[in-house]
Amino acid sequence: MSFDDALRLTEILLGLVFLQQCAEHLKGTVSEQVIYIPRALLSGLLVFGFFTSWICLGLWFIALAQLHRFQGPYNGGSDRMSHLVLSILTLTHFLPEQQWKELAFGYLALQLTLSYFISGWVKVVNPEWRAGQALQDVFRYSAYPVSEQVRGWADHPRLLLVMSWSVILFELAFPLSLLSQPTLIVGLVVAATFHFTNACLFGLNRFFWIWLTAYPSILWLQDRIF
Repeated sequence: MSFDDALRLTEILLGLVFLQQCAEHLKGTVSEQVIYIPRALLSGLLVFGFFTSWICLGLWFIALAQLHRFQGPYNGGSDRMSHLVLSILTLTHFLPEQQWKELAFGYLALQLTLSYFISGWVKVVNPEWRAGQALQDVFRYSAYPVSEQVRGWADHPRLLLVMSWSVILFELAFPLSLLSQPTLIVGLVVAATFHFTNACLFGLNRFFWIWLTAYPSILWLQDRIF
């Protein structure tokens, strides 16, 4: 994947993600509409590729207003990733040299890789995750609106032990997927399936969509390096 193609695909995906996020607030309070109506308009322009450099900059300033309005990234990790991708895109557009642009865009791929590896490392050093207890607690005491059938999975410790180690091993091994394009594609498919499963089970749909926006950067980086 070429640099320009990866950059454009990231813009399209991010614009679509922002439109989805804006839809949750368009009927909110006036203070929310002041932020999210302009954000939705600029996101639509980003999808269609109009003045992308200035659109990204406009969205970045709106992101600052959003952080002020909610006193930080109110939706946790998905909002942090949203701000990261937007910041990288904005920086990439305004850096003067192609080499610097590639370094900035490559940083997004690095952060994506670390997001999986560090998550796996945090789990593997935690005895409750190694024993499957942490995942058992997630299903049993989750604050997310999950069904009673899903909560019933907490009564199957062996299954949760296998699931725990499957997640841990995948996250720790993710950097190895960069060794070749086929392994990277497999790794990204597994990662996307993981996020999609969390979206279905716990309603964490934002994580699925925003993490996808960073995938073009790592596909480009793998092709660039190897």
